[in-house]
Amino acid sequence: MQKFDKILIGIAFSPNLKPNLFEAVRLANMFQAELVGVHVGEKSEEKEQNIQAILKEADLLTTKFTPIWQKGNPVDVILKTCKQQQIDLLILGALQKENFYRYYVGSIARQITRKAPCSVLLLIKPSIERQPCKKIVVNGLEDKKTVETIKTSFLIANYLNCKKITIVEEIKQEELKVKVNDDRSLRRANINKERIETRENRRVNNILKDIECQNFSVKTQSIFGKRGYSIGHYAQVKRADLLVMNAPKKLGILDRIFPHDIEYILSELPTDVLIVK
Repeated sequence: MQKFDKILIGIAFSPNLKPNLFEAVRLANMFQAELVGVHVGEKSEEKEQNIQAILKEADLLTTKFTPIWQKGNPVDVILKTCKQQQIDLLILGALQKENFYRYYVGSIARQITRKAPCSVLLLIKPSIERQPCKKIVVNGLEDKKTVETIKTSFLIANYLNCKKITIVEEIKQEELKVKVNDDRSLRRANINKERIETRENRRVNNILKDIECQNFSVKTQSIFGKRGYSIGHYAQVKRADLLVMNAPKKLGILDRIFPHDIEYILSELPTDVLIVK
């Protein structure tokens, strides 16, 4: 199970700086984790005072806060700092619209999530006042990383006092292996679909046997479609407060040309997203 003992928050002097820092402090207190703040750019007395003033307004941080100022390329600086500081969780604030979103999430976050040595939390709706987390959606696809991701989602849910978790099994449409062109082939397709859903539910339930989930309302949901796109759409339609995903595998050139699982999520974040390394 993923543990977050050291958290890094990317500090950008944007309109969302205050709510981003408030969220980071709350998470650091929840996990009793050391908080590191990195700003890519010039260090100035005005910026330092701005950060300290916000921290004084936030909940009292019960752990250590370490500010880091570094010039350079944002992706390189953040990745280097994650390694040097042995970060467990990287928090990046993101706006869904405006150029700031396209800059920080469109290009930088894609590069960081491909290469980050730790888990990444993308916040699209940070709040000064704590907002309750009511629904968490987590990927349940068949992958060796999925067990860790599901266990981590329950850990997060426990800290956030979230009682509803839906585990989504994304299944490629090709697995049906039936071309529907009449009633008979439609029946075969439906039977095959039910078999696949039963198989997937059995697999996920075997994972849940090793997790203490008695205090949660847990649902499994099979979805046929493109991986990444399907679960992102589901999380958006169900108004999930957090989407938990596996970290992407090392991607090749073709994966960067053609959309890959996590790329669908990053292109249009449906909600706050935690990518578990």
